[in-house]
Amino acid sequence: MASHIRDSALLDALERLEQVPFEEPVWRSVVEGRDPLVCARGGGRWDDRSFDVLYTSATREAAVEERRFPLFRGQPIPPSKVHFRLYELKAHLSAMITFQTVDALKEVGMRVEGYGGASYWDRKSEYPRSQEIAEACFFLGADGIHVPSARHPSPNIIVFCEQDTRPSVQVIRDHGRMDWT
Repeated sequence: MASHIRDSALLDALERLEQVPFEEPVWRSVVEGRDPLVCARGGGRWDDRSFDVLYTSATREAAVEERRFPLFRGQPIPPSKVHFRLYELKAHLSAMITFQTVDALKEVGMRVEGYGGASYWDRKSEYPRSQEIAEACFFLGADGIHVPSARHPSPNIIVFCEQDTRPSVQVIRDHGRMDWT
């Protein structure tokens, strides 16, 4: 868990949000050879490394854009030796908190000016609050969050893999190697 005192105003705001079931297809790209169902603590936008998460997107196009952005940022062509596969998954969550819009994130104290505009190297300006929001949702028992993608109009679904509610994700279909042309 977090090694700091949680923001009580944030907890109050999040407690007013409904936690709802979610059972939908989601999409995920992973490095070829990696299991698409393995959760991790990578320190991304919605994970402060205190619990395992699985980053997924609501649509194929959003998953592709989420992968494309870091690969093409600052370079004209993607790496030629690393390959990615695209998977369609089925997520079963019992207690998801939904942030439909960037404005909904603003309502819980996130600065949203330029949301998603920071490069990976400048993420310290944006990630701390999004990580704090996700950790607080986890603390309040949510097993996932539905959040605006920083790369595509379709949302992302972040699964909190360690909740007692036992969120589950299964592979529906391996859509093969991602082609960047």
